[in-house]
Amino acid sequence: MPDYFLPSTDGIFRSLAREKGRAVCFFYPYTGQPGVPDPVGWDEIPGAHGSTPQALAFSKSYGSFLNLNVKVFGVSLQEGEWQREFVTRTGLAFPLLSDHHGAVSTALQLPRFQAAAQSFLTRVTLIVNDGEITHVKFPIASPAEDAAQCFELLRS
Repeated sequence: MPDYFLPSTDGIFRSLAREKGRAVCFFYPYTGQPGVPDPVGWDEIPGAHGSTPQALAFSKSYGSFLNLNVKVFGVSLQEGEWQREFVTRTGLAFPLLSDHHGAVSTALQLPRFQAAAQSFLTRVTLIVNDGEITHVKFPIASPAEDAAQCFELLRS
């Protein structure tokens, strides 16, 4: 993993390259907020929807991941304030990291798409061990099933 420190919703600046042990890092495009419209054209973009179900599935399974000594991180290009609102509203059990400036996603050459003149990450999940990527899940066909699939992969 590239060694960049990203702000997280738990107030800690984290480098995924320096995290010890195993971790699931799911990169997602965008989480919405109540009363704020999605970007123009969002509904027509295949794979754009699904970040909330994906994050909630990881949150629901978080204890199982901890039992395997696996950390979970969600990463997007959204700013920290937006992410904190999402974590507070949903009670997410793990931190989200803001790659707002795109340092990590650019270094990893993660795919992106455009909507409403903005750049968004295409959904990708990485399994990391001591800062080394050991598995890449792409494409993510069903965001809501990503957590269960990662858990089975890590358990086996």
